[in-house]
Amino acid sequence: MIPTDGRHARRRPPWPIAVGAGVLAVVLVAGIMIYAAMRVGSRDEFRGGEVAEAGPSQPAPTLEQPPALEDWPRWGVTHTQYSADTAPKQISEQAKGVLGRVPMLQNQHIMGWGVGNPEPRPGQYNLGDLDRRMKFISSSRGLPVITLCCAPDWMKGGQAGRTDWSKNHTVAPKREHFDDYAKLAAKVARQYPTVKHFMVWNEFKGFWDTTSNRWDAEGYTEMYNKVYAALKQVDDDIQVGGPYVPIGSESGAGASELTGPWGTIDQRALDAIEYWIQHKKGADFIVVDGASMTNDKGNIPGDFAAQAKFGAITTWLREKSGDMPVWWAEWYVEPDNSGWSEEKRTAVQATALMEFAKSGVTSALYWNPQTKGQGVCPGCLWSTADEGDMPMAGLLSGFTRWFPLGVRLQQVDASDERIRVLAQERQVVMVNTADAEVTATVDGKQVTLKPYEVKWEGRGQG
Repeated sequence: MIPTDGRHARRRPPWPIAVGAGVLAVVLVAGIMIYAAMRVGSRDEFRGGEVAEAGPSQPAPTLEQPPALEDWPRWGVTHTQYSADTAPKQISEQAKGVLGRVPMLQNQHIMGWGVGNPEPRPGQYNLGDLDRRMKFISSSRGLPVITLCCAPDWMKGGQAGRTDWSKNHTVAPKREHFDDYAKLAAKVARQYPTVKHFMVWNEFKGFWDTTSNRWDAEGYTEMYNKVYAALKQVDDDIQVGGPYVPIGSESGAGASELTGPWGTIDQRALDAIEYWIQHKKGADFIVVDGASMTNDKGNIPGDFAAQAKFGAITTWLREKSGDMPVWWAEWYVEPDNSGWSEEKRTAVQATALMEFAKSGVTSALYWNPQTKGQGVCPGCLWSTADEGDMPMAGLLSGFTRWFPLGVRLQQVDASDERIRVLAQERQVVMVNTADAEVTATVDGKQVTLKPYEVKWEGRGQG
C-alpha cells in the first residue's frame, strides 16, 4: 500500500505554514485531441441542487472545430490514495458516472497518491500504477492533467531500488538530480501524449529553507526551469504551470501586501511566487493552493465570508503575473473537527466556487473524491458504501456544466443578503448561508431555500 502524506481529509496542509493571473489566455488547442473523443455531458439532474431546463445537447468538438473557450471544463478533481480505479466494479462504474456526466479535469501525481515509484533505479521505469490511473481517467471521459511530484529516492539521497514512503512528501530532489527529474518528466510526457497540462511539483515539498525561515524559491525555480524545458522539447503544445505554492494566512495584522477581513496572507509565500514569476524560463499558467481558514483562528470573519480570500488571492496573482491563467490545484474550506453537516459543507464549498468563477480562475481541482473505508465519506463525490452520488458530486457537475471558462456572468441580486447568487444567461445557482429557512426574491422570483440549501434554477429560454 502506498501511503499518502496524511494531509488529505480535506484539511489544510500540515506543512510549515510559511505560506501565503488570469483567465482568458489558456491555450485551449492543447486539449483538442482529448476533446475530440468527448461529447458534452448528459443533462441529468444534479444532486446537491437539481438543474432545471437542461436545453439541447451541443456537438462534440472536432479537429476542424477547436473547443471554444466556454467548453473548457474549468472544474475538476485530483485523484489521491483511494480512488475508483481499484474499487469494486459497482463503485467504479458509479464513479465513472459521476465524473463523466459532464466531463471534468482529472489530475494525477506521478508518485504517491495512489501510484508507485515511477523510476526505482536510474533508467528503470515502472509506470504500471500510473497507466491504471490514466486509463480510468480516459474511461470516465476526463481531460487528463499530471502533477510532476514526487521524486524517486535515489534522486533525494536515498538508495536506488528502495522507496521510503515516509519521506516521499517531505524531500525534494537534490540539485545534482534536477536534470534526472527533468528526464523523468519527459519520459512521462512521452508515455501519455494526450496529456497536455502538467503542474510542476506540489506545495514546494522539500523546498523550505530552515536557516532563513522561508521558501527556497531559488531551488524550486531552478528545477522548474529544467522540467519546463524538457517538457517543451517533447511537445511544444504541452502547457506547463508552477509554482504550486501553499498560501497560508493569520488572523492578526502583519507585514504583508495582501490583507482583508479574512486575514493576513503570509508574505513569504507571496515572495516565493514573485521570485518564480520573475525568474521562470516560461509558463502557461500559474498554480497555487490554500485554505479559507487562517492558521490560528479558522474561518474569519465567518465560514462563508472567509471564502472571499480565494477571490482576493486570485486577483493578486493575475495582477502580479501579467494576467496569466490561474489554477487552484487544491482548496480547503473546513476547519478541523468542525462538526459540519453535509449540507453546510456543500453550501460553503459552493460559495468558494462562486469566488473562483467571479475572480476569473481558469481551473480549480477538488482534492480527493473518495476516502478509505465503507462508512461516511464527508465531502466525497462517491462513497464505497454505495450510497449513490454525494452532494458534492452534484455541485461540481453543476458548476462544470453551467460555469465553464469564458461563460459570461450576469448580475442577479437577492433581496436577502444571506442568499448568495451566481448567474449566467441560462442558469442561476443560489446558496442559503443561514442555518434557517430563508424566503427572498431572486432574479425577480420568490424562492424559499432550506437551511444551507444549494438550489439551481433555469433562466430565460431553455
